[in-house]
Amino acid sequence: MRLSGKVAVVTGSSRGIGREIALAMAREGADMVINYSRSKTDAEESATQVKALGKRALVVKADVTDRPQVEDMMKRVVEEFGHMDVLVNNAGGFPIKPFQSVTDSEWEHVIKLDLTSVFLCSQVAFSHMRSQRSGSIINISSVSGLVGAVGMVPYSAAKGGVMGLTKALAREVASSGLTVNAIAPGIIETDTTLDVFPEAALKAYVTYQVPLGRLGRAEDVVGLTVFLASNEARYITGQVYAVDGGFTMQ
Repeated sequence: MRLSGKVAVVTGSSRGIGREIALAMAREGADMVINYSRSKTDAEESATQVKALGKRALVVKADVTDRPQVEDMMKRVVEEFGHMDVLVNNAGGFPIKPFQSVTDSEWEHVIKLDLTSVFLCSQVAFSHMRSQRSGSIINISSVSGLVGAVGMVPYSAAKGGVMGLTKALAREVASSGLTVNAIAPGIIETDTTLDVFPEAALKAYVTYQVPLGRLGRAEDVVGLTVFLASNEARYITGQVYAVDGGFTMQ
């Protein structure tokens, strides 16, 4: 198994893509840290599924936009498992609102949730990983950060920032033996996506803008995430991979 012996933290892993990433990593041998901020029930269900795969699971409630909570979470990980090998910065959100109507507080909330959280979790995780001289940080960005999205200016700005953070951090921590990469999914078919986007908009997107002609699925993202966390990718760093059915093809 490609992640045997590794301990992986996936933020926002109580449901959706985060849960699927956690389960895929557990199937490949990793012990998992399930992070959540709202639903303990969902987080415990993720942990139950990880344990059913024969791996250990630690459930930690932490708001990843709050430094003390992030520090407490990472400390618990090291106390429980003795080390930390993989961090997947998955937590985030994508509210839709016309630019002219975005308030200061809404802007700040999206930036904190989608960008500041990546900074905080990566910085705290690095303080533990550097002594091992190994580790993988994988940031879940978005194609919105590559090409922009109507009604999603704060989100696009934050996800573009995640890409810049990924590249700069990869250069800075390379000498400590860590790799840092980002994945930029297109629109992935999740419950949240179906709730947020109008059906007509999704149909137009897959019909006219996605060469492969369908929405992405969680499994389209998790395989690359597992690969980037594995030793097979130890010579890959500072990269941003679009997983979007060809939407951003040039």
